Amino acid sequence: MNKFYKRFVLLISLVLIISGVVIYSTVDINTLKNLGEFKWWSIALAIFAVGLGLFFDGSRLMHLVKISNESITLYEAVQVIFGNYFLALLTPGATGGAVAQLMFLRHAGVPTGKAAVLVIVRTLLSIFFLACCMALILLHDNGIVPGISNTTLMVITLAALFGILFIVWGARRGFLDYFVIWLTRKFSNQKGRKIIAFYRDTKSAISLLLKSPRAMLLVFFESGLNLLCIYAIVPCLLLGLGVYDADWYSVMGRMIFLNMLLYFMPTPGGSGIAEGGFVLLFSNTVPAGTVGIIAVCWRLIAEYIPFLIGLYYTLTVFGRDFLNRQLTE
Repeated sequence: MNKFYKRFVLLISLVLIISGVVIYSTVDINTLKNLGEFKWWSIALAIFAVGLGLFFDGSRLMHLVKISNESITLYEAVQVIFGNYFLALLTPGATGGAVAQLMFLRHAGVPTGKAAVLVIVRTLLSIFFLACCMALILLHDNGIVPGISNTTLMVITLAALFGILFIVWGARRGFLDYFVIWLTRKFSNQKGRKIIAFYRDTKSAISLLLKSPRAMLLVFFESGLNLLCIYAIVPCLLLGLGVYDADWYSVMGRMIFLNMLLYFMPTPGGSGIAEGGFVLLFSNTVPAGTVGIIAVCWRLIAEYIPFLIGLYYTLTVFGRDFLNRQLTE
C-alpha cells in the first residue's frame, strides 16, 4: 500500500473514531426527541452558506493574483481552495495545504515565487481578520474559555495584533533582517536556508500587502465574508433544531475563536481538537443531547465534503503518482 492510500485510510479511520466517540459521549435521553424536530432545510441552508463562502474565497484569491500582476480564473481559484482542503486535512499540522496551493497556482500559470508569496498573504489576511474580531468578541462574551479570564485572552489577542504589526514594520524597515541572520546561525545550514527562504517570502508578502491598499482592502473584506459564511454553518444547524433565541453574536464569536485556534493545532485539519472544542464551547447553547451530532455535522459540511471534492480535483489534475510523490517528500 503506497503512502497516499495509507494516509487516506488513516484519516478516514481517525475521523470515524473521533466522530463516534464525540457522538457516543454526548447523546442522552433527549437526543431522539430533539432530532425528531430537526428541520432538514437547515442542511441546504448550511451548504448554501459554505458555497457562498467558497465563492468569496475564490474571488479574493483571484484578486490577490491580479495584484501580483498575474491572472487566474474563478474556476482555477476554486480548484486551489479545494486542493488546500484536501492536502491540509491529509497532512499533520495542515502543512500540505500550502503545498496544494502552490501546486494548483503553478498549474494555473502563476510563477512559483509569486505563488509562495500569495499563499502567505492569503493566510495572513485570514489570521489578521480573526484576531481583529477576537478583540470585539471578548468585550461581549464573558467566560468564553473556562478557567481563563477574558482580560487574559484580551491581552494575548492585543499582543498578537501588535506582534503582527511589529513584524510588518520591522520587515519593511529591514530591522528584522539582523535578527533572522542571527537566528539562522543557531541552526544547521539546511534549516538556516529554509528560514531565510521563508523570511524572504514573508517580506515579499508584506510588500504585496502594502502595494495596492485599496485593492488589498477589498481582498481583506472578501476574506472576512469568506470566513463568516463558513462559520455560519452552525447557526444554520441551530435554526434547524428550533433554536431561534440564541445569542448569535456569541455563537459566531465562539466559532471564530475555535477556528482561530485550529490554525495552530498539530493534528490533520484540527481533527479531534475541533470536535472537542465545539462540545466545550456550545454544550449550553444547543438542545440537550445534540451537541456532538452538531459538531460532527459541522465538520462534515465545512471540512470533509470539501476534502472529497479536493481529492477529485487533485487526482484529476495531477494524478495519483504525482500526489504520492508529494506525500513521500
